[in-house]
Amino acid sequence: MDRVLFTCWCSEEECPLSCICVRDSGTVTCRDAEHTELPGDIPAWATTLILRGNNISTLPGRAFSSNNGTELELTTLSLSHNGIMVIEADAFTGLPRLNLLDLSHNPLVYISDRAFHGLRELRSLYLNDSLLAPAVAQLSNALQGTETLRNLHRLELSGNRLKTIPISRLDAFNLHTLVLTNNSFENIGKENISSLYHHKRVRIYLSLNPFRCNCELESFYFWLKNSSQCVDSARLLCAEPDAKKGMPLERLRGEDVDCLNENLEAVSYVFLGIVMALIGIVFLMVLYLNRRGIKRWLNNIRDACRDQMEVYHYRYEQDSDPRLANVAV
Repeated sequence: MDRVLFTCWCSEEECPLSCICVRDSGTVTCRDAEHTELPGDIPAWATTLILRGNNISTLPGRAFSSNNGTELELTTLSLSHNGIMVIEADAFTGLPRLNLLDLSHNPLVYISDRAFHGLRELRSLYLNDSLLAPAVAQLSNALQGTETLRNLHRLELSGNRLKTIPISRLDAFNLHTLVLTNNSFENIGKENISSLYHHKRVRIYLSLNPFRCNCELESFYFWLKNSSQCVDSARLLCAEPDAKKGMPLERLRGEDVDCLNENLEAVSYVFLGIVMALIGIVFLMVLYLNRRGIKRWLNNIRDACRDQMEVYHYRYEQDSDPRLANVAV
């Protein structure tokens, strides 16, 4: 039987309600069926389960454990676009052979520290456009709170407004690919850079992040220059300051991110300001100490100006009165 579309109860040959089963490829697809919970009685032969476009708000503990206690053979589980908000502890218990888990495009607000417990064979985990603010803070514990993800090779976290890498220890995994595109990274911290230097097999994607191209970018800048680990390094652009907006990070010069030069420039401006202030103070002190002499000098100038003005006034009167002019003759 290639395709079946009806409710299953007992037979492994049957298919969950509103789902499409293709036994030859081991695939069960439940798409846009408005399910509010996971379908029951997934066929034992299924290796790929695709649930998409449903309204499954919570993945409870042991959500994929069968009633008779047998483990499913699933190797691929796609749960994208299902409105999942909560992943409880041990949600994926009963899937010991799962290699790929896709939870992208779900509004996750809670991820238990034991959400991924038991996924010892997991190689790829997709959480693109899935993490709301509360879940961002919980993700690190969920990823590192258990040793069962030690075989994880690929982790995708695009579009989650991340500002820091939620993995403090890369040696806790067997990561080969880390996708962090379209987030809110302004810089990659020194601790993360040091960890990347020690795990050269990791390939990281960082494009579409608003990098701030100032001296704080120094460690990251020199890592980009000296490493080939960032696959999309040519697409990394400055978002700040305005003078460098849109400039590729690869075109920056060493002095653009040199904290020493920037600090020296700031110190020079401060020193110039101090010198100018001291000159002003000295000038005011000289004026104060010589105030009496300056006052006499100003009075002398005033008297000289007054005498000169009187002379001008007398000559003006002579020129304007002919009689005075004749007397003068």
